[in-house]
Amino acid sequence: MKVSSKVKNGLDKKFQAVIKTPASFDFFVAIHDFIEHIEANAALIDCLSPRFKPNRQQNISNKYGYLKQIYQGLEDAQNKLNVDFGHARCMALVELNKIKGKDVSDSNSFWKKRELFRKLTGEVYERLSPDYVA
Repeated sequence: MKVSSKVKNGLDKKFQAVIKTPASFDFFVAIHDFIEHIEANAALIDCLSPRFKPNRQQNISNKYGYLKQIYQGLEDAQNKLNVDFGHARCMALVELNKIKGKDVSDSNSFWKKRELFRKLTGEVYERLSPDYVA
């Protein structure tokens, strides 16, 4: 699937926001927006498919999955319904809410892994950059 220049430009903008945002709750919001842009564009999702050998070799599916936990956690935070999210989603929500409340101790796994998340965002972006998009 061909990726339009508008989608590429949007991806570039979202990626730059992740890179430039200092460690804070806003950093996690920037990752959310980056993943949201990818999720809204089927051509980008297709480029991350594990059927492509480079994606399997670089373990892109798992890296994207870690970032998607942040996306899902912030989506869940906006959900006002009393829904049982399951343990993993509930823990993501709890940890993101702690960061939002400025509780940034190293006992919070999301906060502790913030630079890893920045690196993973770069690796996912690299796979989606124009050099890689078919």
